[in-house]
Amino acid sequence: MHKIDILMEKDIMEANNRIANDNRKKLKENNVKAYDILGSIGSGKTMIIERLSLMLKKKGMKTGAIAGDVAGKDDYNRFMKIGVPCVNVNTGKECHLDAHLVEHAIEKLPLEKIDILFIENVGNLVCPADFLLGSEKRIVVISITEGEDMVRKHPIIFGQCDIAVLNKIDLAKYMDVEPTTVVSDFKKINPHSKIFLTDAKNGKGLGDLMKEII
Repeated sequence: MHKIDILMEKDIMEANNRIANDNRKKLKENNVKAYDILGSIGSGKTMIIERLSLMLKKKGMKTGAIAGDVAGKDDYNRFMKIGVPCVNVNTGKECHLDAHLVEHAIEKLPLEKIDILFIENVGNLVCPADFLLGSEKRIVVISITEGEDMVRKHPIIFGQCDIAVLNKIDLAKYMDVEPTTVVSDFKKINPHSKIFLTDAKNGKGLGDLMKEII
């Protein structure tokens, strides 16, 4: 990489991080806890946000969401259907959300009516890793169907996350995947963070995850 490219990348990251810090301050001023939800397409990010939102509602807590996708409004529509205030963000050719996009999305949300904000990032485990958004914590979701070696193949994003979720554990026996291997891989890369095993479709394991974020 040429020196000018390195300097440009450095400037971009510094600008992003400044905006991320501003986002974090604004959310904190409004007493909103924000979680950046990362994971591949099909890992179950949207369903986990849906189920947690409904569970939190029963506890008298209000949630909001930012639905990040390259295109479309599918996840946005799902959140709105269950009464979660949401902003849809399409990134076009970009494979991740950045702090600037989140900044504008936050401006459109009724922060005074939100206790917990879920920021669902674009579905992949590579691009989003470098871009902080201003969330309190990062949650990375993977599923049994992605294979036993997913953590080993993506050490950067798992090394940076605050919480990991291994979803669709009900399918482990059909996919010939041993969940304990995934957990062990994660602990080797990120020994100080927690990993939760869930079957979001049937609600299994979500209670423990919910306790971690409230």
